Amino acid sequence: MKFFTIPGLSELKSKLIAAVQSNHIAHAQLFAGKPGSLNLSLALAYANFLHCQNKGETEACGTCPACSKSLKYIHPDTSFVFPLGNIKADKDEDRFKADILKTWRAFLVEQPFGDLSDWISYYGGEDKLALISREESREIIKTLSLKPFESPFKVMIIWQPELMHPSAANGILKILEEPPANTFFILVTNAVERLLPTILSRTQIVQIPLLADEEIDNYLTTKGVPENRKNEIISLADGNLNLAIKLIDSEEDHYQDRFSNWMRTNFKKDYGKMVGLAEEFHELDKLDQRNFLQYSLGMIRETVLQFSGASAISRVKGSEVKFIQDFSRFLNVLKAEKINELISEASYHLERNGSPKMIFLDLSLQVAKQLNP
Repeated sequence: MKFFTIPGLSELKSKLIAAVQSNHIAHAQLFAGKPGSLNLSLALAYANFLHCQNKGETEACGTCPACSKSLKYIHPDTSFVFPLGNIKADKDEDRFKADILKTWRAFLVEQPFGDLSDWISYYGGEDKLALISREESREIIKTLSLKPFESPFKVMIIWQPELMHPSAANGILKILEEPPANTFFILVTNAVERLLPTILSRTQIVQIPLLADEEIDNYLTTKGVPENRKNEIISLADGNLNLAIKLIDSEEDHYQDRFSNWMRTNFKKDYGKMVGLAEEFHELDKLDQRNFLQYSLGMIRETVLQFSGASAISRVKGSEVKFIQDFSRFLNVLKAEKINELISEASYHLERNGSPKMIFLDLSLQVAKQLNP
């Protein structure tokens, strides 16, 4: 991947490029961002730039032998560690590793902005918890003990280190602090708060923000998305490019009725109806489940803007305005903050293949306590 293929984030790209050009590269960096941020994409582009044999001032050349391999994710001096479910059915360990690495490379090519849920679906591990096994720490040390094959540098990209088995996380601490010469770690996380403090202390944290609405807008414009549809996608995506891309081809679905019905049910503490709504949520496909929770987060934000007197920067339109005005009478800052936290946590567990019905029912019960103690 090259920097120019990643929308937005101009200032951050410039800082990464300047670090390479000035030879001031931290040996271990943590690319930290919320789910939906482009931290993996930036890590891939950064590795490509490091290996490029004919670097420009702002970009890898894209044509040298190193770039040709990096763009296919087969450069011998870039290694990957990523979470995987327990799907090892092949007794030939080496063949299994080769096959799953081939699958990983194909995933990066086909879904350059994909997330953990996309990866799990891609290799067919929906019914297994994805983890980075304890054996991976030994593989990392073994891999980095070898000298670079072609590049002056070796790059180790660890995706989702928060999913590392504790033994694996502890096993890499020494090499993370004192890596071999010209070796760089790039850890890519969507949950920095779940990492060991000992890992955080050994890495330079690079915060990767979600995209601005304007950056999503520009991307959708290049894809020829109609203006009215663009506005809906931008609001729902909330800076998440991967989600915006999926919404381009999805049917329009206005979540207002579902959200308002859910909140009224929770406020009334209608437990029978909560169970029914949980079953309806369970029947939605994964994208719709994710979209609804994302929409719910957006509506909580809009409600806070309403009762804070900041409706001038609101995104809601039409009938949503009336609902937000009414709903804001039942919330305060503390309640809104807690509900936002609950929805975000439910979304996290959903991404990690928890039961949608149980997650949503538990969320409803917790939200009900906030709305009507």
